[in-house]
Amino acid sequence: MLEKPYILEIILTLIILLVGLITKTILTRIAHRYSHKNNKVLQRTLIIDKLIKYSVMSLVLLALFLIWGVNFKDVGVVVSSVFAVIGIAFFAQWSILSNITSGVIMFFTFPYKIGDFIMIHDKEYDYQGIIEEIRTFHIVLKTKDNQTITYPNSLLLQKGVSIMPVQQEKNNDDLL
Repeated sequence: MLEKPYILEIILTLIILLVGLITKTILTRIAHRYSHKNNKVLQRTLIIDKLIKYSVMSLVLLALFLIWGVNFKDVGVVVSSVFAVIGIAFFAQWSILSNITSGVIMFFTFPYKIGDFIMIHDKEYDYQGIIEEIRTFHIVLKTKDNQTITYPNSLLLQKGVSIMPVQQEKNNDDLL
């Protein structure tokens, strides 16, 4: 039988789990509604769903640690060690984190969609192509020459981007 002192912790645990589930459901529905309203691709919405799930799960885990009185000095050593390793990895590849953040920003504010013909104004070369995919880390462009270009999201937000009119081949019949 359970001791009386743990009844409060169990009730709070159930409440936190329920609040976390409800929060995740509400945020996911908001993202899907926004995606449907603004004609976003389902694949991009599913990426946002994962980020929502991981964020809510992290907050629930933190709340459970607080409820059950986990000694943060002991947990702090483990967590700081893990974050030190992750920090070194991100320092070596800091662009990974900025590309993920840029991908989330692009989901909500990027005015271009799959199928648009765009030109990215880069200092060295103006990249032109049709957007084939918008992923977490990069977009995929298909050029007129059927070349595939992957361009990082973080750089895309830093450069000027223009929507270009789709250039279609003219038939000789159209000229008559």
